[in-house]
Amino acid sequence: MKKEDIANVCTFTGHRPERLSASEDAVIDWLKNEIKTAVDEGYTDFITGMARGVDIWAAEEVLRLKSEGVKLRLIAASPFMGMDRDWNREWQKRYKNIIDNADEVHYISAVPGRRAFFERNEWMVDRAAKLIAVYTGAPGGTKKTIEYAKKHNRVIVKF
Repeated sequence: MKKEDIANVCTFTGHRPERLSASEDAVIDWLKNEIKTAVDEGYTDFITGMARGVDIWAAEEVLRLKSEGVKLRLIAASPFMGMDRDWNREWQKRYKNIIDNADEVHYISAVPGRRAFFERNEWMVDRAAKLIAVYTGAPGGTKKTIEYAKKHNRVIVKF
């Protein structure tokens, strides 16, 4: 993908709610501020990885801004179809709302499993110029996504 093709695209990475070191409210407030900053910088397309926590909260903020008339596009990149099947009903409802209201929906792998999450993370970074990350320092997918983004010279902001 050419640099000019991804110049206006931003993506997210972050931990699930139970792995965060800050409160949910603090993380959501920070995400709102960073999304507003990205919009002010000219980012118009936002990719969410559709996981519980950071991805869902960020997508909900992009959808809120869209509902206020801000010209944005939301791209949902789910690792595989049915990713939400073991979640509680509230998270499933939020996931479905994002899928229903996204401008594009991509299921990255036909095969459920851990590898699909890594493929999804690389897919998102490959298509974005900026990464907004909520990162505690713990090992795992968020860390690997940030490392992949660094290797590919993406702009990275971290909570």
